[in-house]
Amino acid sequence: MKSYDVVTMGETMLRLTPPDLLRIEQTRSFDIYVGGSESNTAVGLSRLGMNVAWFSRLPASPVGRYVSNRIQQFGVDVSDVVWAEDERVGVYFHEQAKAPRASTIIYDRKDSAMSLMTPDELPTHLFAEGQAKLFHVTGISLSIGDAAKSTVHEAVKLAKDAGWLVSFDTNYRSKLWSPEEAVTGCDWVMSQADIIFCPMGDFRIMYGDEPAEKAIEILAEKYPNKLIIMTMSVEGAMARTADGQISQQPAILAEEVGRIGGGDAFSAGFMYGYLTYDDVPTALKWGVAMSAYKYTIHGDIPIVEFDEISALVDGEAGGGLKR
Repeated sequence: MKSYDVVTMGETMLRLTPPDLLRIEQTRSFDIYVGGSESNTAVGLSRLGMNVAWFSRLPASPVGRYVSNRIQQFGVDVSDVVWAEDERVGVYFHEQAKAPRASTIIYDRKDSAMSLMTPDELPTHLFAEGQAKLFHVTGISLSIGDAAKSTVHEAVKLAKDAGWLVSFDTNYRSKLWSPEEAVTGCDWVMSQADIIFCPMGDFRIMYGDEPAEKAIEILAEKYPNKLIIMTMSVEGAMARTADGQISQQPAILAEEVGRIGGGDAFSAGFMYGYLTYDDVPTALKWGVAMSAYKYTIHGDIPIVEFDEISALVDGEAGGGLKR
């Protein structure tokens, strides 16, 4: 059986976006994208040259296959997707805007196929010792339904039993659960994870408004012996190792084309750097480089080239025209 650097699981949806900054009420057409936090990260890792598998639960229909095919197109192994009859893919509408009008997202994802996935549907053959280095999941998968939450818990147990690292991104979504529900709902997985990604915005919503330096220490006290990574938007990113070492990395400023998926791209870059070099400061550089590059790309998926990200990590300026 093929082995992997990273295995991920989670819901991936169809995204419908009106072209040219039109409002939903105005548009006569939608641009279609595929987007899901874990699959975005999986694609980012694959584009950097890693062997990655992503699985989910999708309807056995042309729409489900559209989602799966798009992720597979970018080199991710999707062979363990669970196919369900007579079910649905979640959809979200993204109305892009310029200030002072805010961009908005409308979800239509209730009772999606992934939200109904149960532990007995997990591809347990994947979770064998030496089969992968790391299992990655996010808080979104915990928030979409009780069945999915139980499935995440079982997958984490399987990954830990197999000796893999587990990484977890809080990835708070206010339209899925309250801050209090998120704190409670994420607690067990965060206690099991080896690597915790927590954006500063998530921390402030879930735990309170604190400076980044104090926030990361609060998480370290609550979840000891973890590698904790905190992204801070234009202020870059910070990491705290299990033994208390702090590293910081400034952001790479980018002209925004598509910000959705920037955090997922960061996670992909960080995991690539950490698994490849076993060095947290280097991993932070890869994370901020991936996030910056994603901001220049339409859609949710980080369609990057290794050499592009490597150049940013090495400090080479981007932009301009390449001939």
